[in-house]
Amino acid sequence: MEFAARQQVGYRCKQGHEFEITMSVEADIPAVWECPRCGSEGLSTAGILPEEKAEKPARTHWDMLLERRSEAELEEILTERLDLLRGGEIGPAHLHRTRKG
Repeated sequence: MEFAARQQVGYRCKQGHEFEITMSVEADIPAVWECPRCGSEGLSTAGILPEEKAEKPARTHWDMLLERRSEAELEEILTERLDLLRGGEIGPAHLHRTRKG
């Protein structure tokens, strides 16, 4: 039985621990590897850099709302709800305006 050709790949973590991992010469060498001593992320000492992940901007509630309704629709709904609230048809009793006359 013949073993695949191997190589030693070096890493260093933020704590300063240096370690080597044995990998096949045909393997894609990862830029980071978990440090066996402290568990933090060790970076390649061969200068292999981690890929920059394109981060999605955080979606706000407003963004999600605008995916479902236009601003004109939202203005209309707001106006309807305010009319109902002011008319005493919805909402807590202490917010209802008393009608004079």
